[in-house]
Amino acid sequence: MKNIWKKWALWIGIAVIGFSGTAIGEESKADDGMETVMMEELVVTATRYEEDLDAIPANITVITETDIDNTAAYNIPDMLRSQVGLHVNDITGNRRSYTVDIRGYGETAALNTLVLVDGRRINAADLSGTDWTIIPLDRVNRIEIIRGGRSSILYGDNASGGVINIITKEGEAFKAGADVNVGSYDMYGGSAFVSGAGGDLSYSVSGNVLTADGYRNNSNTESKAFGAHLRYYPGDALRWHLSAGYNEDQTRLPGALKTSDFAGGVSRIDTIQPDDFADVEDYYIMGGPEIYFTNNSRVKIEASLRKRQSTSFATFAGGSFTGTTDIETVIVSPQIIVKEEILGIDNNLIVGVDYVDSEEDIVNESIFFGVESRGDFTLGKENIGYFIHEEMEPTEGLSLSAGYRYDRAKFSFRPSVPSEATLDDNLFTTGASYRLNPSVTTYFSYSKSFRYPVLDELFNFFFNTVDASLQPQSSQDYEAGIRYSFNDHLRGNINFFQIDTEEEIYFDPAFYVNTNLDGETRRRGMELYLYGNFGKADISASYAYTDTEIRGGQFDGKSVPNVPAHKMTLAGRYVLGNGFSVAANGVYVGGRRFVSDFPNAYDDQKDYFVLNAKVTYERGLLTAFLDLNNITNKEYSEYGVLGGWPVEEALFPSPEFNVLFGVSINLGSSPN
Repeated sequence: MKNIWKKWALWIGIAVIGFSGTAIGEESKADDGMETVMMEELVVTATRYEEDLDAIPANITVITETDIDNTAAYNIPDMLRSQVGLHVNDITGNRRSYTVDIRGYGETAALNTLVLVDGRRINAADLSGTDWTIIPLDRVNRIEIIRGGRSSILYGDNASGGVINIITKEGEAFKAGADVNVGSYDMYGGSAFVSGAGGDLSYSVSGNVLTADGYRNNSNTESKAFGAHLRYYPGDALRWHLSAGYNEDQTRLPGALKTSDFAGGVSRIDTIQPDDFADVEDYYIMGGPEIYFTNNSRVKIEASLRKRQSTSFATFAGGSFTGTTDIETVIVSPQIIVKEEILGIDNNLIVGVDYVDSEEDIVNESIFFGVESRGDFTLGKENIGYFIHEEMEPTEGLSLSAGYRYDRAKFSFRPSVPSEATLDDNLFTTGASYRLNPSVTTYFSYSKSFRYPVLDELFNFFFNTVDASLQPQSSQDYEAGIRYSFNDHLRGNINFFQIDTEEEIYFDPAFYVNTNLDGETRRRGMELYLYGNFGKADISASYAYTDTEIRGGQFDGKSVPNVPAHKMTLAGRYVLGNGFSVAANGVYVGGRRFVSDFPNAYDDQKDYFVLNAKVTYERGLLTAFLDLNNITNKEYSEYGVLGGWPVEEALFPSPEFNVLFGVSINLGSSPN
């Protein structure tokens, strides 16, 4: 591994020369009447305003509404599973509890991946991470994935691995629809929506319900969600938007099965934790104006209020605990966006402030090795970040960008000594992208990212105590890549990255505490993606290599748990005709260390390959589909941990072959 960067530099050079030569050849052919491909896809997440993808020095994926309609995915995490560089775990196997990892953060992936809905962060202020069930897939207009820590400048905390922005549908011409789904494990679901526009007002309203027993015992779930989005555009100089959502979820937790459990005759569908559960009620409201002072420049103010209530019961080797938490979060983000030409140079500037105030009330009752304990705490986090980001195009095809952020968080603990702690960080980013010709773009970027401890990393549920000594982790992020269009039908990209992280926060199972790693963590990798569209067929393929190494400290030379070195995907869709189409995707995930195995003392968790397919029939207003999941009936486990006493390997078995059937009706204009 010592010479890997020299090899990568050589590969990049060969690729640039080869791609450039091919593209020049294509341009000469274009003179003979052949059309040259122009990549003009726009994204909003990378800069908090609409921007040409080619100008951004990062590996970005845009999943469109058409992509969603044509996929075999059932929900957003399923959609993300086939994306290059993303490792998705369905922990309980009932499509309710997911982790989504970008670039190898393993067991803390949920805290290093920032998830947004219409630009509003939905990462919770505690260890619960992201509730992926808040937004059903049929409400999504597009999903933007920004890999790497570059977005920390603009969004602050939790973006070390990357950002996923889920952008919901807006009302246009009148549309309405409903669907019902039935499937394996007594799964029943349904949803309905209505959207439209009249005059200066557009609206979109939707709701969905789901009930399922789950693959394993004690994995049943019930949920319901509602969402609404309003936009008011009274003129060119003023825009208002307002959105709100509600989600209620009651889910049982089957827990892991240890090696000794299987040896004792326990089956894959059994549970040894029949009483564990988690109930969540979550709602939010968000809105604000955009005021244009020129055709392209504006002041934007976003504000949101979110309340999340949860009750959970969990058993473990040393006892059990019941926790009730109420979290209220207020976010205010004023921004000034200037997109004007200065001295003949295209210029994009954003200056803003993010203010986030979260307060969590915790009532915790625990039994720890026979000792009963009760805690009643109020934890708070007041976070403010000031940021500036500038992008310019000094010459045609060359885009330069740089940004700075100062971020400070004040934590409070009641009752506790100490009663407060203040953490801060300075962040930087710089990057360049260059369009060599209409088919080839190269880029390079450097970023410093970070994350603070979440509230219940500071609060110990086992001992009902607060540890104010935790430090924020910080990362240095380097990335280089190439985006290339071979012709009208085929495009792809390749990139290389390195992330060096200090003070990485992790859970130490030996002492039941969260702490900072005493060595630096290095992540290196490559991400390769190809996509082709050939009339009735489209095909995509990806490969991601991720190497992790802890450098120094007690785990010197060890790899980070739950990070596969190799991941490959292959997906395709074919239009059969007469309303029928078929889609399929396969995902290979290589071996990886069990969660909490920082000493690398155990064998790797087994690799797996899972194949899924979807048959769709469309006729008039009606659409019917049949999902065939895990077609080969593979017995595998996406998620594995070290647990029990004495410690041993433990698995969360994933579902075997299962099916889902659905029918929908859509009225009004085509959704695409």
